[in-house]
Amino acid sequence: MSETRSAPLYCPYCGEEDLRPNEAGHGAWECHACARVFTVKFNGLLSRAVAR
Repeated sequence: MSETRSAPLYCPYCGEEDLRPNEAGHGAWECHACARVFTVKFNGLLSRAVAR
């Protein structure tokens, strides 16, 4: 498993790309466009493929 964190490409709230890591904790990012702080967390994999 990778030890590096993958940066989000855009803010999930406003869509801007001006993101920086936040000191709130692991996976926390702050958006300088809308002043929100959010976290990115991997929850796991599905046990089977999802049919579309």
